[in-house]
Amino acid sequence: MFRRWPKRDPNKYYYLVPNEVFNLGLSSHEIAVYNYLLRCEDRRTYQCHPSYRTIGKAVQLSENTVRKYVAGLEEKGLIHTEPSTITTKDGRVRNGSLIYTIRPIQEALELNYQRQFLRAERDIERTKAEKRLAELNRQNKKEESA
Repeated sequence: MFRRWPKRDPNKYYYLVPNEVFNLGLSSHEIAVYNYLLRCEDRRTYQCHPSYRTIGKAVQLSENTVRKYVAGLEEKGLIHTEPSTITTKDGRVRNGSLIYTIRPIQEALELNYQRQFLRAERDIERTKAEKRLAELNRQNKKEESA
């Protein structure tokens, strides 16, 4: 007897990952952390607040390693983080989990392109300076030998 797979609701049990993520030079661990944050995000506020421990368990990384990749994602413009606080039952205020805001992918792409352009400009300037230095060195050697 042939059984059809049950029909899947595309909006209920899935989340979308922008294709452009793969153009940003992310490591596989950065992609894993970013994907977990996308999975957790509230699609109305674009925010979520899992702990480093929760993310680490989900993607099989240590809390310190997750912290490193979160910082990398923030530096690349994919997410924005802000601290939160909680009040314990006895009234003490403690640090809570970070609040992660998933930023628009276009902003991260633009930042990436700007950085690539600046890197290319620096490389061109460095090459020009090296050529000029080599030319000056040749001139000095000629003057010394004359």
